[in-house]
Amino acid sequence: MKIKSVHSWLSHLPLTKAYTIAYKTITDTEVVFLEITLENGMSGIGAANPFVDVVGETPQHTLANLQSGYLDQIIGKDIRFFNEIIDQACLHFPKQPGTIAAIDIALHDLFGKSMNMSVLDFYGTKIKALPTSVTIGIKETKEMLMDAEEYFKLGFKILKIKTGLDVDADIERVRSITEKFSSKMLVRVDANQGYSLDDLKKFISHTEASTLELIEQPVKTGQESILQSLDIADRKKIVADESLLDARSAWQFSLPPQSFGVYNIKLMKSGGIKGAREIATIAKNADIDLFWGCNDESIVSITAALHAAYSCSNTKYLDLDGSFDLAKDLVEGGFELKDGYMYPSSLPGLGIKKID
Repeated sequence: MKIKSVHSWLSHLPLTKAYTIAYKTITDTEVVFLEITLENGMSGIGAANPFVDVVGETPQHTLANLQSGYLDQIIGKDIRFFNEIIDQACLHFPKQPGTIAAIDIALHDLFGKSMNMSVLDFYGTKIKALPTSVTIGIKETKEMLMDAEEYFKLGFKILKIKTGLDVDADIERVRSITEKFSSKMLVRVDANQGYSLDDLKKFISHTEASTLELIEQPVKTGQESILQSLDIADRKKIVADESLLDARSAWQFSLPPQSFGVYNIKLMKSGGIKGAREIATIAKNADIDLFWGCNDESIVSITAALHAAYSCSNTKYLDLDGSFDLAKDLVEGGFELKDGYMYPSSLPGLGIKKID
């Protein structure tokens, strides 16, 4: 079960529709794919598309790292020692989570296939299937309501609304959506660092009557301590995203007094499944819930995140809609979406296959 070859490439994947967040408008995504093949012809696929604004790495950096010649040294290594290969890659590519994610995911997929078991079965299922939220970008209230109605008809139970440009408009939009859908759909918001503390307090006080579940990354990174002026009950609903990059930051934010009650784990920040599970362990010991998020990603990395999420007992929320709006992907399979709930494939590895 030795590795025979590695191959990486970058694909431009357009979105079916553009959307706006607090600091930019997104129309497409660039995904780096990595395929690792064994001597018996079996192969595993990884994928990565890190956001430079968050982790300082672009897909172009990821591709350059994967094609730098470093991966030549894993040729001839036994896939059963995949964890050691990941550890060595982390040392060679520090603070390059996109690069590590591609390697980590491809190795997990290939290891599972070689053992004829799914990645989730390898780690063990800890929770039942959960519904994922589906995201609506910043737009006028009328358009948000139309999008929400469409998603409701498709069976989704949770909306995530992008906010952060205008707190008064955000309050009005949340009120309108929660009033229309009442108990039919839960609502989360993601401010993408767009609020001041005063904005946040105003937003919280004016949406108390709404079915608002969570508030994701309301303030800028580096300003996390100002959240400690909020009531504990409010802090329990605050999700760390851009502030939470790796196990080190997870540990720092776990120390009392905690600014966040929930951690948003993204494989593009953590460096794949192994790094994500390290964050999850820290969070569990600090009584912090897990929220699994994503960028606009291929089914490859979305599926990897889903397997990791269901292997952690403190997982409470999913926001793994990153592949839903891709106009095309290079793989299929991985999971089934039914009435908003995500069910991972039980096939070996990640249960994905390349589209011919």
